[in-house]
Amino acid sequence: MSGGAEVAIAAAARPRRTSPLLLLLSLRTLIALFVVFAFFSVTAPNFLTLETLVLLAKHVSINAFLAIGMTFVVITGGIDLSVGSIVGLAGMAAGGLIDRGLPLPWYHVTLFPDVPVVILVALAIGVLVGLVNGLLVTRLDVAPFIATLGTLYVARGAALLISGGETFPNLVGRPQFHNTGFPILGAGTVLGVPVSVIALVIVGVIAAYLAARTPFGRRVYAVGGNERAALLSGVPVARIKLIVYMLSGGCAAFAGLIVASELVASHPASGETFELNAIAATVLGGTSLAGGRGTIWGTIVGAFVIGILGDGLVMLGVSSFWQMVIKGAVIIAAVVLDQMQRRMQRRMAIQAQGG
Repeated sequence: MSGGAEVAIAAAARPRRTSPLLLLLSLRTLIALFVVFAFFSVTAPNFLTLETLVLLAKHVSINAFLAIGMTFVVITGGIDLSVGSIVGLAGMAAGGLIDRGLPLPWYHVTLFPDVPVVILVALAIGVLVGLVNGLLVTRLDVAPFIATLGTLYVARGAALLISGGETFPNLVGRPQFHNTGFPILGAGTVLGVPVSVIALVIVGVIAAYLAARTPFGRRVYAVGGNERAALLSGVPVARIKLIVYMLSGGCAAFAGLIVASELVASHPASGETFELNAIAATVLGGTSLAGGRGTIWGTIVGAFVIGILGDGLVMLGVSSFWQMVIKGAVIIAAVVLDQMQRRMQRRMAIQAQGG
């Protein structure tokens, strides 16, 4: 055996050392969750009460639904700025169907669909907006930022047009129309656990399985890692992008239904700036804005960090202006730390090859 071969074998057999700093960076989301939870447990009055924690979980579920859909989009190297407007549009669509029904002037009747049908219609609207986003990005080659910025305005304008800017109040339905039960989605509980949190667990498990255990998930990562190589390998890049934007739209619509159900009212301004929380949770959860890397569970933990941070600041009486500043700083810090982790991993990989 040659001396070079012996050196190569010894280098391969040598155990890889993990930098403590790299380990901390990889666990940054969990560390951040522990820090913010511990901080507000000490400083915010009544933070650890059951009522507060249940309310916090409900708020987190809304951000988490948005962030789950956003994660798939960002892994492919895209972005979806329209999710907040889809929240408002889906809520207004559901509110309009429950409060005013669907007029059919040709037959001089008004249909009042059941709540399951209302939910399906609202979800379909979200998926449709996502489809438009996907078509703009894949067929017309519009940059994701611009495409979703445009649909942000279109969806928000459509939400305003549905009611002329007014709110649909008291969405409890009417027994004679058989459309009661809508508040259960956002305010109902099963064995003391909010329905929205149960829905988050179910959707989170399904999304994590799709991302990590299915050919679709592998293709999503392939598109974000190297789109050209994925295309040459036979991955239907355009179709994958279309699907992830539709998933994002559907998740945003479901979040809109939860918001309207919890408030028992829908307002066209619902969901404003929600896209910032979704992006913050996604990036904080370890998803790279460059694409190709991220996990659903990391995103959900990131959503908890953002949710605890937001509710904790409110409990401490911090103004909404400072809350925006802090959330912006969190996003910047998350991106900086992600870049540090990538540089360290690249440097260690080069050193391992050279050693």
